[in-house]
Amino acid sequence: MSQGILRNFELLFLIGVSFFGVFLMGVFAVSPPPVQGNLPWGKILIGSVFSIICILGILAVLFPKECSLMFYRGSREVSKPSNLPQNNTSSRSTFFKLRIVHGHHPNCELFSAHEFKIGNRTFCTGCVGLLIGALVALVGAGTYFFNGYSVELGILFLTLGILGVVFGILQYPLFNVRQRFLRLFLNFYFIFGMFLILIGIDMLIHSTVVGLFVLLLCVFWLFTRISLSQWDHKRICQGCMRESNCPRKLDV
Repeated sequence: MSQGILRNFELLFLIGVSFFGVFLMGVFAVSPPPVQGNLPWGKILIGSVFSIICILGILAVLFPKECSLMFYRGSREVSKPSNLPQNNTSSRSTFFKLRIVHGHHPNCELFSAHEFKIGNRTFCTGCVGLLIGALVALVGAGTYFFNGYSVELGILFLTLGILGVVFGILQYPLFNVRQRFLRLFLNFYFIFGMFLILIGIDMLIHSTVVGLFVLLLCVFWLFTRISLSQWDHKRICQGCMRESNCPRKLDV
């Protein structure tokens, strides 16, 4: 694991708790606890809360606030670096008269795997992966929790979901993912993996209480992933050999 993370107690705590939650999911797969706290409308409640989480995530990706300055901890007095794409129309689109920001990394080769282009528009690889994962999970939640569709594949779904969460978190501290498609897929699989865990647990245990606990874990996993992403961006900038010429030479 990166030495930077080993010296960061907050990240170690987030990773530790996240993997303890993953471990609990594995325990549930091997030895499901007895059914308890199952409410008649519990499935709809869990599906509704998860759908809200997905919708909020989609909105956060499409309409971020000051997204291009997400890496900074400086005050508002700090001027915006000239090479950031927030002033470049290629990083924005109009959707029902709303301005969508979809490219927020600096124009630096060290961030080349974090962005990709379609035509003259720049997109964040990780955000697109999270967006696709949230959209697919939202459709899946509607199918499973509200339409009553179910199959007896709880252990398989739970196992695949655990792998998605594990790889989604480890992509930052252990893997230096340079392939755009792989980065996109890992972020998609991360969100979709949480959905697979949720329905896998529901198939195996049928407990509203446990389902709500899994939802809390999903939020915590997502927060951990965001924190690791911010740490990764900070690490990249601090290790830049062109620091003296970089307009992002700020308190990152």
